[in-house]
Amino acid sequence: MQVSPIKIPEAACNDSRFSDLLGATEWTALPASLRRRFRKRLHGGASVAYQGRVVKMRLSLAGRILAHAARLIGAPLPYDMSSQDQPAVVVVTEDIASNGQFWIRQYNRKSGFPQVIHSSKRFAGPTGLEEYIGYGIGMALRVEAEGKALFFKSDHYFLQLFGRRLRLPRALSPGALVIGHHDLGDGAFLFSLDLHNRLFGPLIQQDALFQDAKE
Repeated sequence: MQVSPIKIPEAACNDSRFSDLLGATEWTALPASLRRRFRKRLHGGASVAYQGRVVKMRLSLAGRILAHAARLIGAPLPYDMSSQDQPAVVVVTEDIASNGQFWIRQYNRKSGFPQVIHSSKRFAGPTGLEEYIGYGIGMALRVEAEGKALFFKSDHYFLQLFGRRLRLPRALSPGALVIGHHDLGDGAFLFSLDLHNRLFGPLIQQDALFQDAKE
């Protein structure tokens, strides 16, 4: 599948934040192209963009209900089956204030405006990495490597209110979320998202194929 990368000016240098979380042994075992993407440090609010296409989109009934209900807090989960075979864009911007990253994911749909998901990756919390979606809601992540892929797995969900951080009980969480970055060679990679609930089984499964941005 041919995709045309788009270019956003950036100022990059070596970034050890993800490699420090993973550890030297597992980090060096990953493909060089994958390591290059995650050691790219953007400064001064600069961004890098990746353009691609959604190649798989699955929603169970429970997953569809959950994804649509989550639209009340900014739609952090893909909710439209019609986004399959449609263009997608991911933009990563350095968060100057928190020393983290802003992530914006845009998924086109067959009709209507594209769905835009925004979150902030913060190098903080008990696991060293968390994803914050706003409204005081976030998720602590564990970073793991397997073969040619880097995985971000939910450890727990939390709620921040009035300066306090409350860990949500497992019974109140949407399920185990696994986000994968699979290197395919030749500058291509697959972004996978799997949300699984212990009671309702697979809720959401999404795969999107992307290409490296031109340097």
